Amino acid sequence: MSNIFKFTLLTLAIITFSFECDSQVSNVLDGAYVQETHITKRVIPYPYLREADVMYFRRIWQEMDLKQKINHPYYYPIEPIQDRKSLFDVISHALLREGGQWTAYDSGPNNDDEFTRPYSKEEIYNLLNPIDSVAETDQYGDYVGMKIIQKKIESSNITKYRLKEDWIWDRQRSERYVRIIGIAPLLEGFDADGVSIGTTPLFWLYYPEWRYVFANAEAFNLFNDAQRRTYEDLFQMRYFSSYIVKASNVYDRSIESYLHNGIDALAESEKIKEELFLLEHDLWHY
Repeated sequence: MSNIFKFTLLTLAIITFSFECDSQVSNVLDGAYVQETHITKRVIPYPYLREADVMYFRRIWQEMDLKQKINHPYYYPIEPIQDRKSLFDVISHALLREGGQWTAYDSGPNNDDEFTRPYSKEEIYNLLNPIDSVAETDQYGDYVGMKIIQKKIESSNITKYRLKEDWIWDRQRSERYVRIIGIAPLLEGFDADGVSIGTTPLFWLYYPEWRYVFANAEAFNLFNDAQRRTYEDLFQMRYFSSYIVKASNVYDRSIESYLHNGIDALAESEKIKEELFLLEHDLWHY
């Protein structure tokens, strides 16, 4: 009986100690007040649009450079913290989640952006955790061979995104809509000497399918911590800086394919923006 009694006392002591530890942790408030508002947002449906009401339509491809200050909420934090993640971490965690229903599409060797081939879960895992080979040396620094490693693509490696958009002029509402159709994180490649050889789409996401994920992922508000936004809010409010890299054309070619100088390509991008602005001004001017 004495052994049973001792065991019972030991069990009660462990339970009491664990309760005390839990109570100590719960008494720590990381902030001045208890945040009771949790982001669980509905995705606001787009207004219904009839084909007969479309006066004019143009397909545009743009790129967001996350090094620009206005785009920092999409890039930071590089490491996930308690209340938010970077846009790439939101995407990668959703893709790798067990039982997740989110899809990524293969861009292929020709940067296909038409969502033709969806990736499987295994392909996505291998894509986000690519196998690489590194030189291996001994304790004296002498080369002994190549070592195969599997290295995760970090959020810091994604510094640009490409957006595929439809610019639509609606005669019924006398309004211009910009609908994001697809979004692709761009991975920068380097040669053997560490020199950048440009960026390529890692995969494409069908944006209307991903709106729920973005609507429930908190993003930083540069002006007020009490009024956080979501990535869906930022995209729909057009709170980002971007430049046009391609507009629909008879050759189906990008700007950089015929203007190799960066300054000339940027000037062409601004020219297309100006044409779209003048078109909208002329359509609604009376």
